[in-house]
Amino acid sequence: MQKPVIALISLLLMCSTSQAMARKAEESKNVFGWVERTTLMPWGVKLKAKLDSGALTSSLHATDIKVFEREGDKWVRFTVNVKDQATGKQVSRTFEKPRYRKVLIRGAGGEDRRPVVLMQLCMGDTVYEEQFTLNDRSDMLYPVLLGRRTIAHLGYLDVTRTYLQEPGCNDTSPVKLDKDQKDVNDSDD
Repeated sequence: MQKPVIALISLLLMCSTSQAMARKAEESKNVFGWVERTTLMPWGVKLKAKLDSGALTSSLHATDIKVFEREGDKWVRFTVNVKDQATGKQVSRTFEKPRYRKVLIRGAGGEDRRPVVLMQLCMGDTVYEEQFTLNDRSDMLYPVLLGRRTIAHLGYLDVTRTYLQEPGCNDTSPVKLDKDQKDVNDSDD
């Protein structure tokens, strides 16, 4: 009688351990380090990104930022000049995007109003459409800063590790649009 009970308990423990390991493996694909590589889509340039839980909105290095009107709507023209991590070369591209909103950034250096645009980036095997403030980050180590809003869309942040996910998106990669994702509340001006 004792052997069948021990065998049953052993079987149950193995099943629950297998299920826990399967869940852990599935969850690990949504764990990102505090620094990751990302690909700016559809441009395809690979960049270093800092995941910063102290910032709400993500930020992208941009210069020559100009707000203009197109057919009654506000648009933003800006240039992204960055080092492509895949090739080691400096690359530059000018974008024109609808202004999604504008934000007031308060920091030690004072206040700054910045336009926000929607940009797509590849993290892991998924393309995310995210909100980015545009700012000259040429004096920063990372041209892309991913804030809490984006981190919440990605998954978990492991602040003790770096480069846990390599960007690997293609035409069949899932795309998560900003409008379809639950956002952290913030205030617009």
